[in-house]
Amino acid sequence: MAVRDDDALAGEAERRPRVWPVVTLRVGTDEGADGLGVAFTLGGLNRSLLVALEELAEHLIGKDPTRIEAIHLALRQAAGVNVGVFLQAQAAIDMALWDIRGKMTGLPLWRLVGGFRQRIAAYASGPIGRELTDDEAASVARRIADKGFRWIKMHLGLPGDGAPSREVRRARLVREAVGVETRLGCDVNERWRVDEAIDIGRRLDEIGLAWLEDPIKHDDYRGLAQVASALATPVMAGENNLGVTPFRIMLEERSVDIIMIDVMMAGGITPWLKIASMAEAFNISVVSHILPEIQAQLVAGVPNGLLAEYKSWIWELFDEVPCFENGEFVMPDRPGLGLSFNKRVYGDDW
Repeated sequence: MAVRDDDALAGEAERRPRVWPVVTLRVGTDEGADGLGVAFTLGGLNRSLLVALEELAEHLIGKDPTRIEAIHLALRQAAGVNVGVFLQAQAAIDMALWDIRGKMTGLPLWRLVGGFRQRIAAYASGPIGRELTDDEAASVARRIADKGFRWIKMHLGLPGDGAPSREVRRARLVREAVGVETRLGCDVNERWRVDEAIDIGRRLDEIGLAWLEDPIKHDDYRGLAQVASALATPVMAGENNLGVTPFRIMLEERSVDIIMIDVMMAGGITPWLKIASMAEAFNISVVSHILPEIQAQLVAGVPNGLLAEYKSWIWELFDEVPCFENGEFVMPDRPGLGLSFNKRVYGDDW
């Protein structure tokens, strides 16, 4: 199944949307409960992901779906690796197992993982792209703010000569457009060097950004620590980390002020919760990357959850979509993930 990342939050198409193939999974049990999972890559390996998922799914046959950690170990042993596409395939399986657990207990995911809060703030992400002119960016930002978002993200690392003054001018114009009551974050998508991030970041400090996301390469842990130490603006990273271990290194190096977790890159809900627990031990909040139909419940369920990214990319695949109200996701009462595949898309067999 292919979906479009158009997310027309600003009321019009500001850019040409990309198309993502999505791999979907349904796991059945002999007791009647079933679970669903999804996964995709933000690149060109989705056919490899499908093959990996098909091969791993064979190792589920006859297993007790409630023994999630034991299944994780069996999958790792079968694959012989614990990185890359394997983690994304494992993530879809893990989602399905948690969905089954929720249906067996009658509890929604956010209660299963801790039930800390029933609502979580959402941040609007995507439309304020670096390909826009300054005027377009300001106009888009105003329209998003008018939709009730209290947290909004823009993009820097602008194309062209990379002059710090251009980056600061764009940030200042967007800040003025959304107003001082709106929390404004900024995503650089790893486009700066350490020295650039410190130079531009210090100039941005006066604007009062809520965070500076992925200013440099995500695996330059000490470089990120230098940037975080030099700036008043909180530094956030983690969406590109594969599995649990990179987050341990990131936390030990004090690389970030806020951790961002992608449930697919992490390997599923089970490792997501381990990462969130580690972050809590370091007194650091966690934010989700894409898939709010699942991750909003995770962020709401843990005590150090801060924000869930608003991305409606795959909502067309489901009969239910997250409840969004006054800038927040409202947690569902439906058991498990609270999702079912759209029969208009998949037919009655799903």
